[in-house]
Amino acid sequence: MSARSLKLALAQGNLLVGDVAANLARIEKWCEQAADADLLLTPELALTGYPPEDLLFHRGLRPQLEAATAQLLARRDAPAILLGVPEYDAAGCYNSAQFIAAGKILGCHRKQRLPNYQVFDELRYFRAGAAATVVNYRGFRLGILICEDLWFAEPAQAARAAGAEVLLVLNASPYAIGKQLEREAVARSRARETGVPILYVNLVGGQGELVFDGQSFAVDAAGHLVARAACAEEALLRLELQGDASQVVVVGGTVAPALAPEAEIYRIVQTGLRDYVEKHRFPGVVLGLSGGVDSALTLALAVDALGAERVQAVMMPSRYTAAISLEDAAEQARRLGVDYSVIPIEGMFEAALAALREQFAGRESDTTEENLQSRCRMLILMGISNKSGRMVLSTGNKSEVAVGYATLYGDMAGGFAPLKDCSKMLVYRLAKYRNAVGTPSDPIIPERVLTRAPSAELSPGQTDQDSLPPYDILDAILEALIEEDLSAAEIVARGFEEATVLRVLELVQRNEYKRRQGAPGVRVTRRAFGRDWRYPLPNGFHQRFFTAGSLRGSLP
Repeated sequence: MSARSLKLALAQGNLLVGDVAANLARIEKWCEQAADADLLLTPELALTGYPPEDLLFHRGLRPQLEAATAQLLARRDAPAILLGVPEYDAAGCYNSAQFIAAGKILGCHRKQRLPNYQVFDELRYFRAGAAATVVNYRGFRLGILICEDLWFAEPAQAARAAGAEVLLVLNASPYAIGKQLEREAVARSRARETGVPILYVNLVGGQGELVFDGQSFAVDAAGHLVARAACAEEALLRLELQGDASQVVVVGGTVAPALAPEAEIYRIVQTGLRDYVEKHRFPGVVLGLSGGVDSALTLALAVDALGAERVQAVMMPSRYTAAISLEDAAEQARRLGVDYSVIPIEGMFEAALAALREQFAGRESDTTEENLQSRCRMLILMGISNKSGRMVLSTGNKSEVAVGYATLYGDMAGGFAPLKDCSKMLVYRLAKYRNAVGTPSDPIIPERVLTRAPSAELSPGQTDQDSLPPYDILDAILEALIEEDLSAAEIVARGFEEATVLRVLELVQRNEYKRRQGAPGVRVTRRAFGRDWRYPLPNGFHQRFFTAGSLRGSLP
């Protein structure tokens, strides 16, 4: 079957939101690299990057987009380009894909289904398109869809009815655990429904809380996977369409293997951290290294993302810091080769207590004194950050952030929190994975960091479980509440103790004000604190069943 042939290059690229000139340069570079192809596919909204958010309202953006599009139209060399771009007219703005070839726009598809859930709010910015788009190019009838269009049967069927022999789909689909399996399942369904192959190109790289994982792919008309690019890596996925009078097939390309869950998540968090630092142009990062698992994993991620020369770790012991914490922090810093300092906080802590002596007179010590230690440490880290330009990394995990087991303006402070959407149990899994990647006999995270009881070390003999349920129980309750939106009664019905459930839910509710002031972090689950967690501040929704004493009856 070689009567017709069309060579394509799917540009799985990492773009910078708002930098139209740089994104244009990337697209032109892809064209050079794919000069032997007939058609280059870019990700969704490639010229602006995704998501452009309120930049779309800025009056200075549209002239830049028009100039960039004119520059691409001025090209006469191969390949043609299927370009993701915001399109403005008198009625508003559209999320569009323009088919540019030999100085002309041969077709323009306006995204028909605008997502407005979780991290998406496209209805704020775009008007929906209504018509199917099919472009005749080099003997092929190419149907065009954009991201969410594929998740509904009607846009694909409309394109097929308009004559499409293949569907080309531009995407900016962010990572979540299990998302790639869903994408491929949806594409298989659409291919079988329409009887045509589907080529899916996705954005890659970090943008704030979101990480786009790439994994661009192609399925044939029967829904079989025939090609897939790697996870979280830039790539030009080369494919060829071959057709006769009756059908079109996809040839070429390889199927990159799917990663194991921990390997995939680690790579996503590493990518998000790297791009957050790089795209903000920070020279490096600094973090507090406590001897615990959260800071140990954060340090490993930072070194893997940026290189040891751009990472500084600081151990800031207090009167409560265990000797093994000092030893383990120093050993990990040595193994990773980072700039390492030990700066005790005892003098600062004593000075703070002395300054507050009259205010605290007659009152027992409590979490106030614990929080002062955390804030002393952040004073040191922020001083280093200001002087060196390095961004402070917050090392907290999702379990702690959820229930407020963290100090506002203390360990919650920082420019970025890589583990913000990783539960405590997931942190342990990722740490064990990272140790297994290296030399088993010389793991980068000392083994006893993974086996000792977790502790904030802010009071004598303290462990996390003095204040919290065991993490396996806590994480399961939090997942049911945050990711599944289950009610208290439904969570209890899963076998958890009523008192524990009520206590956890109350902590989540009470600490919303703290989370709003925390650093952004990489989203890996189906619901992270940030863009897709918008609980009102303040609110009294949970108040009734926090004080009712029992879940039995008609409680929500």
